[in-house]
Amino acid sequence: METQIIELEKKYWHGMENHDYETVKNLTGFPCIIAGKNGVQTINEAKFKIMFESGDGDKIQVLNFSDIEAQLVAENTAIIAYLIELGIADNKQKAPMKCACTSTWIREKNYWICVLHTETELSE
Repeated sequence: METQIIELEKKYWHGMENHDYETVKNLTGFPCIIAGKNGVQTINEAKFKIMFESGDGDKIQVLNFSDIEAQLVAENTAIIAYLIELGIADNKQKAPMKCACTSTWIREKNYWICVLHTETELSE
């Protein structure tokens, strides 16, 4: 099961990278909670779409996943933590950033969705 959660997390990031809203939306449970450099927010689907579309100028590039830890904590709940390295695809001058991320996935009707994601940019 842990392997499946790792693959879903990667699919989510590749959806972000390819600016594929349908994939990302289908992997998200609404309302979801996001915590990061802008604080903590509960996001409904309408707000999520606005946030997703407003990020169109920053085309991220997933460079690397590492230090991945995943656990099934209940029959329908899994957690994952990892490091990710991201680049901005159209900006050769900006150094890649590395973040520590966590997500909580729940299974509803035999389908896994992400209901919580945290992201912390690591200092160099």
